[in-house]
Amino acid sequence: MSPRIPLRRPSVAGYDTLPAAEGSIGSSVRGTFLGTSSVLIRDARTALLVDGFVTRPGFVRLVLGKIGPDAALIDECLGRAGIDALDAVLCAHSHYDHALDAPVIAQKFDAPVIGSGSTANIARGYGLPDRLIRAVEGEAELRFGDFGVTFVAGLHSPGDVAPGTVDSPLVPPARARQWRTGEAYSIFFRHPRGSVLVHASANHVPGRLDGHHADVVYLGVGTLGRQSARFRSDYWHEVVRATGARTVIPVHWDDFTRPLSRPLRPLPYPVDDLAAAMEFLLEQGRRDGVRVLMPEPWTAVELLSGR
Repeated sequence: MSPRIPLRRPSVAGYDTLPAAEGSIGSSVRGTFLGTSSVLIRDARTALLVDGFVTRPGFVRLVLGKIGPDAALIDECLGRAGIDALDAVLCAHSHYDHALDAPVIAQKFDAPVIGSGSTANIARGYGLPDRLIRAVEGEAELRFGDFGVTFVAGLHSPGDVAPGTVDSPLVPPARARQWRTGEAYSIFFRHPRGSVLVHASANHVPGRLDGHHADVVYLGVGTLGRQSARFRSDYWHEVVRATGARTVIPVHWDDFTRPLSRPLRPLPYPVDDLAAAMEFLLEQGRRDGVRVLMPEPWTAVELLSGR
């Protein structure tokens, strides 16, 4: 392992990536990564968006000012991702880097926002009508076309800077820490072609995902590089091994204070250590026969084959 130089960043060069999907979508399931843990999951009939955070306020505004969604930027990014219809917007938890833009996107497509009670209060503060706000109730499966979607409650990654719940409608602009965690979820997408898990937060509850299968996991790695070897080993066991995944795609590794108009870069070493996290994931992947592939932003990839 090379020495870590403060204020420098790891490089994402050299990691294998999933190839871009080719041809028509047919009966396959595709995924498109939009940075952080925002992922579009779709088949030929149905499109579901996890988080959809694209405004990405800069560091100075986060620290000194108030933040809110940028409608023009949201439209630009949705166009870039080729999103012209959505059936639902699903929030993994309620921090601003997951829920800041979700109500705006949902309203644009007349789609429901689905998440915790905190996410519901954020949506109310944005003025969404009640018919477009759905709070998760246990692990009841939600149906969207051929997708069955299940939210499984878990834990936010260690070092939560905005813990707690949003107990009343949150009207933007507001301080970043007013977007409190609420409930942190693993979100399963079950489809006739297989299953996909978006696990945005690098933490776990022992045994919580037992009995839930996923062929592909979008695995949150934020702060994972700064955790102990035991923590990382337990995390892999409780999320990847427990679900039987054969492909892992790391997410929530990029510096989400940088605009999406610029190339994605990892957080600097004082904040996180993506290089250490990737070294661990690749080692575990080789041991268990699991592919670990970095996502290319804006690129649709085939997650579950239609052939």
